[in-house]
Amino acid sequence: MRAHSILSSIRSAFRKPARLHSLALAASLMAAAAAHAGTIVAYTALEEDEIKDYLAAAKKDMPDVEVKVLRLSTGDLGARILAEAGNPQHDVIWGWAVTNLLDPRINQLLEPYEVKGGSKLGIKYRGADMKWFAATGYMAAFCVNTEVLKAKNLPVPTTWKELANPIYKGEVVMPNPVSSGTGYLQIAALLQSQGTDAGMAFLKTLDGNVAQYIKSGSRPCKAARSGEFAIGTSLAFAAMQSIEEGFPIKMIIPSDGAGYELEASGLMKSSKNPTDAKRFLDWTLSPSVATIYTKYKEIVTIPGVPQSKTAQAAGLPADLSKVLYPMDFYKSAKDRDATLAAWQKNIGR
Repeated sequence: MRAHSILSSIRSAFRKPARLHSLALAASLMAAAAAHAGTIVAYTALEEDEIKDYLAAAKKDMPDVEVKVLRLSTGDLGARILAEAGNPQHDVIWGWAVTNLLDPRINQLLEPYEVKGGSKLGIKYRGADMKWFAATGYMAAFCVNTEVLKAKNLPVPTTWKELANPIYKGEVVMPNPVSSGTGYLQIAALLQSQGTDAGMAFLKTLDGNVAQYIKSGSRPCKAARSGEFAIGTSLAFAAMQSIEEGFPIKMIIPSDGAGYELEASGLMKSSKNPTDAKRFLDWTLSPSVATIYTKYKEIVTIPGVPQSKTAQAAGLPADLSKVLYPMDFYKSAKDRDATLAAWQKNIGR
């Protein structure tokens, strides 16, 4: 309800005889205004350190808006949204895997909104129904500990096929696709590039080399950089960050299926403060936050944003279209439950 409508209703209530129900109505309207004016709730799967930086910038640009955030991992956030579907508690979804957002059960909860600046994004970075757009994304990469490989006289793997070589048995850690968006995009790209049956057979072969499946997408890289394992299939950004911090990590983008994911945002139909929710979504495509994205992201979809020095130093190609597998996100979303069920049956541990 707009502020002037609330005030009008309050004035109307007090112009009438001072009956109890009129006073109760006025009090209720005032409470509603106080509860929602200037406050929005965002559900996100973005990492905590980046959220802190983004919100600090948002506070400068929109000092009258308080953004309350619930941060969960990709899989856990989906479960939370579905559990609350009958009574959503948030105004916006912010930076969540588009593969998950395209789940029909969740997509139907979103309100079409033509976000300011959205028309400048490439077609593949926004929904035709205007229910979502993506300012950022992340991509698969191997975090290879060169010192561990050298000590064990092992070559640097440059493809998924090479990674399945038995010489790497026990040296590989991967994210669990059930809980990790990164884990799911990795297997989704392999299944799309190789075909479902051949891809699942390959994953079973690769499983012979995998020591652990970790819940987080970034932790396999951290396990590799600590020297606990030689190779972590992870995120390009995790590799870039590890290199910048001086760890003996080499970033490898596999040439036979470098999957990626978009971090989508959208407006909830049930938003209790749609005006400020829309302002926030507009802000996520603004120049002031675009420059911060490169501090945390390997993929920034906003035109004109230069590549970071960290990305350049790690060897990330300036033109990612040359190395990324052309993901079919709608297929990823449609096949998600069946894919994860098959993975759990054949590999899950």
